[in-house]
Amino acid sequence: MNPFNYQRATAPEQAIHAITAHNAKFLGGGTNLVDLMKDGVEHPSTLVDINRLNLTQVTATPSGGALIGALVRNSDLANHEMIRRNYPLLSQGLLSGASPQLRNMATTGGNLLQRTRCYYFMDTAFPACNKRNPGSGCAALAGFNRIHAILGTSAGGSGDATECIATNPSDMNVAMAALDATIHVEGPKGKRAIPFAEFHRLPGKTPQIETNLRPDELILAVELPAPKFAKNSWYLKVRDRQSYAFALVSVAAGLEMNGSTIKSARLALGGVAHKPWRSLEAERSLAGTTAGAAAFRKAAELAVAGARAREHNAFKIELAKQSIVRALTLAAEGPQGVQA
Repeated sequence: MNPFNYQRATAPEQAIHAITAHNAKFLGGGTNLVDLMKDGVEHPSTLVDINRLNLTQVTATPSGGALIGALVRNSDLANHEMIRRNYPLLSQGLLSGASPQLRNMATTGGNLLQRTRCYYFMDTAFPACNKRNPGSGCAALAGFNRIHAILGTSAGGSGDATECIATNPSDMNVAMAALDATIHVEGPKGKRAIPFAEFHRLPGKTPQIETNLRPDELILAVELPAPKFAKNSWYLKVRDRQSYAFALVSVAAGLEMNGSTIKSARLALGGVAHKPWRSLEAERSLAGTTAGAAAFRKAAELAVAGARAREHNAFKIELAKQSIVRALTLAAEGPQGVQA
């Protein structure tokens, strides 16, 4: 691990001022950043500890939604009464991620910024990684790419100098995408709100830039709109083992029901793209239909349209389709479909 300076901030303004130092990073739970520092992937010159900032509350908003402070721990958020009651999709997603020990440390803001677990990104013995070393290539293209993206990858084609097929590893992010959250941030130029769909980026020609958060901005909170899918939602995670494993495919599904008719739907995928993958086309196809296998399979086909498989991850295409059908089926069943 490289030597670094350490500062502790007690107010957002102090933290923002401190982060303007060259190559400084905010330190919250540290469950991702410290790992990357130990592995030699991240080399911050300064860590700005923000754990004393007053960003640890979950409160109701005037519009009937929820405001989640950036330093709320994942375990606290997953088990918060308001979140369990109004946003069970988020609670399920959080509880399916990491381990209890990590959830006790990980923060909402840190989870938003969680970096990929691509083998070639995490291991500096592989020099070709466009995230670590832009323009060096992507070792995963010709390597073992079983866990890698099938949607939204760089357009250049195999061997393109900027290509990247890494995936976003966060379960929370998939649920937040389906819930259409808004991220509130503050920087030297003031405060702004970023719609969740615009927060994470596809790789394009700059895979090293993963979000539209500016380097000198601090995440303050995440806002959820008034709940529409509390009675009919499901988070499904398919992985190699039952605990402490990242998703091969995950699905966040929410349905607004009128009897057996779907009034509106939300559908987001994880483990398949560089960012949480929300399919507006699939959501539109579900609106006005009768909940059932035919409507769900059509939505699944639309959600995965344009998928591009590599040597080892072609199985993800059909796995994603079947996972979507399963998640929508469980969501449609409502609370009686929830297993203890």
